[in-house]
Amino acid sequence: MNTHTDSPLGRYDAVVVGGGAAGLSAALILGRSRLRTLVVDAGEPRNAPAAHMNGVLSRDGTSPADYLAAGRRELAAYGVDVRDGRVTGAARDGDGFAVTLADGTSLSARRLVVTTGLVDELPEIDGVAERWGRDVVHCPYCHGWEVRDLPFGVIAHPAMPAHQALTVSRWSRDVTLFLHTAGELSARDASLLDAAGVRVVTGEVAGLVVEEDRLTGVRLADGRIVPRAVVFVAAQRLAARDGVLRELGAELRETPFGEFVAVDGTGRTSVPGVWAAGNVTGPQEQVVNAVSRGYRAGVAISSELLLADLEEAAAPRPAG
Repeated sequence: MNTHTDSPLGRYDAVVVGGGAAGLSAALILGRSRLRTLVVDAGEPRNAPAAHMNGVLSRDGTSPADYLAAGRRELAAYGVDVRDGRVTGAARDGDGFAVTLADGTSLSARRLVVTTGLVDELPEIDGVAERWGRDVVHCPYCHGWEVRDLPFGVIAHPAMPAHQALTVSRWSRDVTLFLHTAGELSARDASLLDAAGVRVVTGEVAGLVVEEDRLTGVRLADGRIVPRAVVFVAAQRLAARDGVLRELGAELRETPFGEFVAVDGTGRTSVPGVWAAGNVTGPQEQVVNAVSRGYRAGVAISSELLLADLEEAAAPRPAG
C-alpha cells in the first residue's frame, strides 16, 4: 500500500493546485492519511487585499496571510510538500496525471485537487480598485460588523440592483443605493428599499472621494458628491481560475455569476480523479466553507486511493 514514505521522487499520490484555505485543508487531510502530497501555490488568494479575516470561528480577525502561514506550518508535520509556483498544464497520464509547472518542472499525480479560486472583476470606477478590501468591500458578513452604523453607499449591480443594499441595511440605518448603470428598479424592489429606509440615488457614479487616505464620499458624473464612509460593491463579473479544469475537460455549469466547474458533494468533478474546492467552484465559498470543501475532497481521495490499492493487492497474480 502506498504511503508518503515509499513514493518515488516526483510521483505524488495527490497534487493540490492552489494553496488557499481549501487547498491547505485538503492537503492536511491527505497528509494525515499518509499520502504523499504536494501543494503548488501561485500566491494569489482572493482575500489578500483584506487586512482581517472575519467570521471564522476561533480565527476571527486574523490576517489572511497569517492564517495561510499557520496552515503551511501545520502541513509540515505530516510530510506535505508546499511549493511556490504555478501549474500551467495537466493531462491524463495512464491512471494518473502529468502536471507541468511554469518553471518547466514535470510531476505526476494519482489524483488532483484544483483550488485555484477566482478573480473579482470590479466596475471601472475611479478609486474602487485602490480602496478594495479597505473601505470598499463586498460582503457584509465578512466586514459589516467592523463598519456598523457608518454611512454606507452601495453601487448597484445591474443584475440584482437592490439585493446588496437590502442586505447591508441590517448593519446601518444610513444606506444610500447608487443605481449607477442598473436602470429602473422594479416596483417590488422599490417597495422593499423604502421599507428598509434605503435612499436611492440615480445617475452614473464617476468615482470615489478620498481625503487623507480615507473614503469620504461618492462622486457622481454630474458633479454631485454624496458623503459616505463605506462603499459596498459587488464584482461585475467573477472569473474562475479554472484553466487546468478546462484543459482536462471538466464539465461546467452556468450560474447567475458566470460559469463554474460542476462538482458533487465531495468536490468530485466530471473528470475521474479530479476534485475541485473553494471559490473555483462558486463565489460563495468563503473561508469556512472552503475549509470544509477541502476537507471533504481530502477524505474522498483518501478513501478512493485506499480502495484502489487494496483491489490491486487482492487481484490474482499470474501463475508461474
